[in-house]
Amino acid sequence: MVESDRRAADALLEALVRQGFAAHGVSTGAQALRAHGEADLILLDLDLPDLDGLEVCRAVRAVSDTPIIALTARGSELDCVLGLQAGSDDYLVKPYGFRELLARMEAVMRRVRPQAARPAARGVIVHGPLRLDPEARAAFLDGRPLELTRKEFDLLHLLASQPGAVVPRRQIMAQVWDDAWSPRGRTVDTHVGTLRSKLGSREWIVTVRGVGFRLGRPQGPESKIFR
Repeated sequence: MVESDRRAADALLEALVRQGFAAHGVSTGAQALRAHGEADLILLDLDLPDLDGLEVCRAVRAVSDTPIIALTARGSELDCVLGLQAGSDDYLVKPYGFRELLARMEAVMRRVRPQAARPAARGVIVHGPLRLDPEARAAFLDGRPLELTRKEFDLLHLLASQPGAVVPRRQIMAQVWDDAWSPRGRTVDTHVGTLRSKLGSREWIVTVRGVGFRLGRPQGPESKIFR
């Protein structure tokens, strides 16, 4: 559960535990981006103190099929449409009844349950001559291993997991450096420069001025994520 209101979070977590769930909570988008891989279902408040919940939803959906239910005070039709387009599987407006939440959780899990029998995704990403293996934390270019620092690998993997999409600086700072509050620092630019050098071309990482960065598309096969 991702909820910044500690009192509301504690009450709902306690109720879920009483229903037999193993329920855990975080209070920021950055924490959610680090912890979502351990969840079978995510209850996501869209009003978070560091990142907009829609950004968090898009980031999770880019790398995971974990079901997401948005829990929010944003009740307009447009808000609901934006939430579903961002990748949430359901959208519940506060205040809501606990029984309704349980019913929606059951319905969402029913839809994804047949997928549970599939083998776990390896998550190996191939983007032209670039290959990333997150399990081994290894990167290869034209078959040659790249010597990357931990942060360089995390940054490259984040961009490669969303090929063609622009990843905002704020999301990069939150997901790679656990610091969504310093989007104007030079940390990201420095690491981008180093990665471009190690990859041998500035075209690998494209700067989208005023927004963030995206992985370039080299000539050749489209990028793939092997499952």
